[in-house]
Order: sequence, then structure tokens, then C-alpha cells
Amino acid sequence: MEINWVIVSIVIICVLILIVFLIRKNQKDKKKYTNFLNNDYKKANEEESDLNDDTY
Repeated sequence: MEINWVIVSIVIICVLILIVFLIRKNQKDKKKYTNFLNNDYKKANEEESDLNDDTY
């Protein structure tokens, strides 16, 4: 039984393309998630920030 190098090479190329695709998608999702975490905070209310002032 002989190894069919054409089929093996096609499978290897497909696997490499899939790996590259998954890595790029992961990087894009990571950047999107990081931006979401950095911008997803509740801003302090005006009343809460006035409590720390010495002008009362």
C-alpha cells in the first residue's frame, strides 16, 4: 500500500488554513472583548463624587 502524497498534502494545507483562520478570529475577538471590558464601567454619579469634596 502506497502513501498518496497528493491527498496528504491537501489535508495538511486545509489544516494549516483552518489554524490560521482560527488564530486570526481569536485575535479579533480578543481585541473586541478587551475593548468591551475597558469601556464597560458604570460612571460615578454626581452625588457620589461630591461626597469627597471639602466644600460642604
